[in-house]
Amino acid sequence: MPANVWEKFNKTIDLGALREDLKAAQENKQEFRDVPKGSYEVRIDKLELAESKSGNPMMVCWMKILGGEYKNQKLFYNQVLHVGFGIHKACEFLRSLDSGIDVQFNDYGQFNELLLDIHEAIDESFEYAVEYGEDKKGYSTYDIKEVFEAQ
Repeated sequence: MPANVWEKFNKTIDLGALREDLKAAQENKQEFRDVPKGSYEVRIDKLELAESKSGNPMMVCWMKILGGEYKNQKLFYNQVLHVGFGIHKACEFLRSLDSGIDVQFNDYGQFNELLLDIHEAIDESFEYAVEYGEDKKGYSTYDIKEVFEAQ
């Protein structure tokens, strides 16, 4: 396997967050269970453009659960962005984060910058009440119900 494959992983995976997760898992020896559908208070830990397993562009959003039985576990919202409907769903979700930034899609470079700008605007500033559910086709849904200022 060529060395540049590993560089791709180093660039696409947040290694700092990964090391923190590894350390927490080693210290706490927590067993993470699947998070059931329901309502959770979360903060956005990660918001970026990545490549899906099939090679398509994909919005990646990690939501860390802030309290209750599933505290510190994550909800993972991955939305592929190679068709108009997927981009529409991602834009609607981004608007619901109430970052104050105009959400538009022009091209992937611009959208990547938009995701980074939104994450910077909301990081440590906002928390969210999210309804984690499922649509008729069995796909996970993430509906922001309320926005709170972080404490």
